[in-house]
Amino acid sequence: MAFVSFSIAAPARSSFELRSRNVSSSSAAGSVSRVDVGQKEFLHGSGKVLFGSAGLSQAKFTARKELHVFAIDTAAIPKESLVAGEKIRIGSRKSMLAMWQSEWVMSCLQKAYPDREVSIMAISTKGDKILDVPLAKIGDKGLFTKELEVELSAGTVDLVVHSLKDLQTNLPDDLQLGAVTERHDPSDALVVRPDLKDKYKTIDDLPAGAIVGTSSLRRIAQLRYYRKDLIFKDVRGNLQTRLKKLDEGEYDAIVLATAGLERLGYGDRVTQKIPSSITLHAVGQGALGIEIRNGDAATEKLLSVVNHPETRSKCEAERAFMRELEGGCQVPIGVTTVIENGNLTLTGAVLSLDGLRCVKDSMTAPVDKAEQLGIELARKVRAAGATEILAEIYRATPLH
Repeated sequence: MAFVSFSIAAPARSSFELRSRNVSSSSAAGSVSRVDVGQKEFLHGSGKVLFGSAGLSQAKFTARKELHVFAIDTAAIPKESLVAGEKIRIGSRKSMLAMWQSEWVMSCLQKAYPDREVSIMAISTKGDKILDVPLAKIGDKGLFTKELEVELSAGTVDLVVHSLKDLQTNLPDDLQLGAVTERHDPSDALVVRPDLKDKYKTIDDLPAGAIVGTSSLRRIAQLRYYRKDLIFKDVRGNLQTRLKKLDEGEYDAIVLATAGLERLGYGDRVTQKIPSSITLHAVGQGALGIEIRNGDAATEKLLSVVNHPETRSKCEAERAFMRELEGGCQVPIGVTTVIENGNLTLTGAVLSLDGLRCVKDSMTAPVDKAEQLGIELARKVRAAGATEILAEIYRATPLH
């Protein structure tokens, strides 16, 4: 059962079950005139209206009476996608990197389906709007995804492109991961200020007291564990803004995702790709996750042209590891994955916020057991001391 709160202008007739406080199902003539989803109003004639995975098609009425429907039995509704027609509508954040990623997906779909019209709808998220507060203090539940998911559930767009590292591991009931693209380099990159880059080539070269900018608790904790003598300062904004702040002297160096730098043509700014022995990358880093409505087989089939099975298996293990640990951007969790001879090796770590303690381990399993591998490794590091670290973090970050 998928629960959706909305109202229509009168009793409805359809082949699926409607459950409400004052009506179960009735027959009449006419068509839906207005539907409210959350605070957003969608006007319709007699066409199709989608609410998440639930479709209200050609609903009929006679009485101009308000009817509040509180739940739809989606099991009784055929899974039908809006992209069964000519258009494919992509939802994207507005940042330059997000648009680059969405445009890349759009170009792949246009090449594979030249008869389809593909468009992008740019949407601002909470994380895009709040730039003067560290990420960990805002709360990480859908920080860069919620507004996109609202539009996807409402049927405004047919799919949403995310940086997979931003996508929470527990998705809304009416949504699912439709594809995971081939992973770009998932490493963290050290970017040294231009006037210092000839002097400092690696994280080891930075002098004691050097100011390093990053908004990631995962990076801070791991770098503190490795270099306790560095000073870490929060840096927010899009990639260009962060580089500008670095160049203007606010930091001696900053740490960013290698993938984002290279995708936007800033690969020459990478001073060092930090080895995984120093910083394990974020869950899903370097890959794109494409979210669709649950049960939308038509869209999932279209996305097979960008889905990368090996990357998806790696990310399934990583996301299961984080989900079992109940982690997010407020928790310093790092991972790395390797596939060799049909086996997947997952390495995962949980660190204290001060970087003084680290619980790290690895496990290997067949690729088709990726999710279970992530769960088992999470339980293993919990038993080795991660449970105590996580409890301390959750007490210190009540937004969790």
